[in-house]
Amino acid sequence: METERPSPRFSAIDVWSPSEILDAMIEGQFAAVAAVHAARPAIERAALAVEQRLVDGGRLVYAGAGTSGRLAVQDGAELIPTFSWPRDRLLLFIAGGQEALVRAVEGAEDEIDHALSLMRRHEIGADDVIIAVAASGTTPFTVACLRSAKERGALTIGIANNRDTPVLELAEHPIWLNTGPEAIAGSTRMKAGTAQRTALVLLSSLVMIRLGRIYDGLMVDLQAVNKKLALRSENILSQLTGCTNGAARDALLRAEGSVKLALLVLEGCEVDEARAMLDRTGGRLRAAKALAETRKSRRSRV
Repeated sequence: METERPSPRFSAIDVWSPSEILDAMIEGQFAAVAAVHAARPAIERAALAVEQRLVDGGRLVYAGAGTSGRLAVQDGAELIPTFSWPRDRLLLFIAGGQEALVRAVEGAEDEIDHALSLMRRHEIGADDVIIAVAASGTTPFTVACLRSAKERGALTIGIANNRDTPVLELAEHPIWLNTGPEAIAGSTRMKAGTAQRTALVLLSSLVMIRLGRIYDGLMVDLQAVNKKLALRSENILSQLTGCTNGAARDALLRAEGSVKLALLVLEGCEVDEARAMLDRTGGRLRAAKALAETRKSRRSRV
């Protein structure tokens, strides 16, 4: 396995100067991004396939162990505040459970029975998508999640840093990130982890953009869970409509914090009418806005 293989180039890294060590590790980070770029076609195909399942109401499932599991869980968790992805359509499976998010849980990655019980308990099925991540591509927990999900008809995405491994062979959409050996042999938290994190961000962000959760490059589906995000919501509305922050604040209050609803309200729609338009267009603001403008035009002619 390339991610485990010691590289002769770094055999004396412990006696290098600090600047030489840092240069080598920074070079590894660039190599990680290059590996993701090489996998761009696979990421694009996977994203388009994920979009189709999620349009039909499926759930998004992330699975992994150790560093890979933490990166997967982080990516999934951030979909809720950033894109208002529904909590009941997101499952985050990490070997060892929540404790493994902050410390290593001995033997967790080998717990195949735990993986299978999660699949059964949550009734993973044909409407769902699983994104399984493992640097080695062989982690028993992750492979078991992927295999079970595939048997149950779920769409399977596999991300690994070693080719010809079970995670890639089982997945309908394999994403191989060819990062090679690490500066510290086997420490896949380094460039393998960077490549995984980058690939996950690209994959999930492309899916969310395709699902209409971004408009004009802005997070119109964000959840204003703190003052900073509440102000961002107001600024987004001001930027899109030219209204004052006070008017944006009032519209957000009427729209119960929804930027999309508030924008349509600012353009003359009633809240219920705006909500119906968004429902009709699958939450896509651009299409709902066009619908609102058409209705407004018709009314002006009557």
